[in-house]
Amino acid sequence: MSDLLDEVLAAYGGRDTWEKATQISARQFFGGALWQLKGHPGALNDVQVTVDLDREHTRQEPFFAENHHTNFTPERVAVEDGDGKTVDELLNPRASFAGHEFATPWTRLQLAYFSGYAMWTYVSEPISLTFPGVLTEELGGWTEDGRNFRRLLITYPDSIATHSTEQTLYIGDDGLIYRRDYTVDIAGKTPAAEYTTGHTEVSGLIIPTTRMIYPHDENNHKIAEPLVVSITLADIVVS
Repeated sequence: MSDLLDEVLAAYGGRDTWEKATQISARQFFGGALWQLKGHPGALNDVQVTVDLDREHTRQEPFFAENHHTNFTPERVAVEDGDGKTVDELLNPRASFAGHEFATPWTRLQLAYFSGYAMWTYVSEPISLTFPGVLTEELGGWTEDGRNFRRLLITYPDSIATHSTEQTLYIGDDGLIYRRDYTVDIAGKTPAAEYTTGHTEVSGLIIPTTRMIYPHDENNHKIAEPLVVSITLADIVVS
């Protein structure tokens, strides 16, 4: 584990505090151009999201029906009813995206897979960066809008479902993450630059409340249009 990751963990409330928590829940608000493009305008906007902090698991509810929720893990994504009965499921979900480009529409289960792994990646950070098989390496610095950042390369193992195996975090002098770069491998390896703000303390943990995701060019510079995805969290609870 890199020294920079130690600094990040400390800035977000400390590794011990994160390891004592088991879940984070919040009201989730989605915006941006992606959802219309994928055939699900307004999908998963103003729903409850819950992520586990000791394993990769996400639940979002309601999911297109009042008594339905998602049950996401890397190997399986399902829709369940209020009694936990499976309504629909997709095994080995990542394989279903073979041949997809950025504009390829998604099924509802593919939407649940993408939003499940994305929200877990974001909300479980930084404790998920200490999981077995996750590698971290400090890169050279970066200057953007007159502000200097340190950069941390994250390499995820195959056991973790996320946007891409390699992702780069941009970290301020306060130890907080303000940007992450990745490719969306299940959508034609589209490059993305995600900007994070609104870092808020909840039960001893620092949790960002706003994320804005844009394309970036070959030089890693943000392309201001379109806003691909916006994410806002409210009513955050740590348990």
